Amino acid sequence: MAESVAFSKTNDRRVIYAEIAPQIESLIGAETDLIANLANAAAVLKEAFGFFWVGFYLKKGEQLVLGPFQGTLACTRIDFDKGVCGHAYTTRETVIVPDVEEFPGHIACSSASKSEIVVPLFGRNGEVFAVLDVDSDVLNDFSEVDAEGLRKICEIIENRAANVA
Repeated sequence: MAESVAFSKTNDRRVIYAEIAPQIESLIGAETDLIANLANAAAVLKEAFGFFWVGFYLKKGEQLVLGPFQGTLACTRIDFDKGVCGHAYTTRETVIVPDVEEFPGHIACSSASKSEIVVPLFGRNGEVFAVLDVDSDVLNDFSEVDAEGLRKICEIIENRAANVA
């Protein structure tokens, strides 16, 4: 059982993603519980990057419902046609929002959130079963480096979920 994660003290996010991805894979590799795996992935991302908020929303019925997260209180339910999470869910694409105030229909779960990135997670059937939502208290904090790094981490989670489903 891992008790900590190791990563370089650098501002180069590409390096940090490359270092934590195999650790997340090792951490969740033997665990069959999706919620436990999502919780540990959120914790690693929060620790490695210090993001304001990191968490998962799971598809339940006709909404996205709050799952494991690290950070302040969060919105509990999000309709598929609302906010950045709903947009990522319905478009099935990663969404980077440099300034949440400029995103039409943004859901302000916290006024401290300034920028956001949301990455969909896909099941074996190709359907979105969750989204990874990361918020920053800094404007324009996310780039394609984050999109690529978070997508890789989501693929690790997807592969683990497919192997236990």
